[in-house]
Amino acid sequence: MSRVRADLLLVLAAFIWGTAFIAQKNAGELMGPITFVGVRFLLSCAALAPLALYERRHSDSPLKKGDLPLAGLIGFCVFAAAALQQVGLATTTATNGGFLTALYVVLVPVFVFAQTGVRPRQVVLVAGLGSIAGAWLLTDSAQLQSWTSGDALVLIADIAWAAGISLVPTFLARTNRPYFLAFAQFGVIGVLGAVVGLGGEPFSLEGLSAALPSILYAGLFSGGIAFTLQIVALNYTPAAEAALIMSLE
Repeated sequence: MSRVRADLLLVLAAFIWGTAFIAQKNAGELMGPITFVGVRFLLSCAALAPLALYERRHSDSPLKKGDLPLAGLIGFCVFAAAALQQVGLATTTATNGGFLTALYVVLVPVFVFAQTGVRPRQVVLVAGLGSIAGAWLLTDSAQLQSWTSGDALVLIADIAWAAGISLVPTFLARTNRPYFLAFAQFGVIGVLGAVVGLGGEPFSLEGLSAALPSILYAGLFSGGIAFTLQIVALNYTPAAEAALIMSLE
């Protein structure tokens, strides 16, 4: 795959994630936020199962010792990020949540440097600050000035997003199994979300039914499609530069 095509996949993923904030906000009003995270990613996991199985049968890159723990760590990072973001969206607006999430664009180069020792290009840092400024202009600045606990949770989630994104290229360099990583990541997130959510949040079939359109959109499009596009593209686009594109959400 060419770098241009990989970048276009990231643009598409960012568009899907941007529209998913509304679905996530709506679902959070109908069911427990962690339960929603679990259900949506279990759906994503089921959707990716056929691709992961096909990849396994045709791959000449068998999994090695340490690959499964690394996939599990990436899944845990994304679970922490998605859960914190979903809980935070209950007390902040979708627009402000989108802006605060975009701040991970400056954290990814830091995590990449910590892992590899490779310094990010100056243009990446400048562009990252520019993307944050652009996202700020799209937010309700008056609401941002009245800081909420939800804003803080979304901001903390950025750390987990950045950690997860920066680890993906490491896994792909070891295995070149992007669909397996997506499948395993979704499985870890789904199971953790279901266990934590159902263990500590109220649950009703009525709420689940009412949130079904949001679950389907977030599970199939935001999860199954967009997160998989991200993983595939990160095999060709450096993580720090990919974060810039994904901040378009």
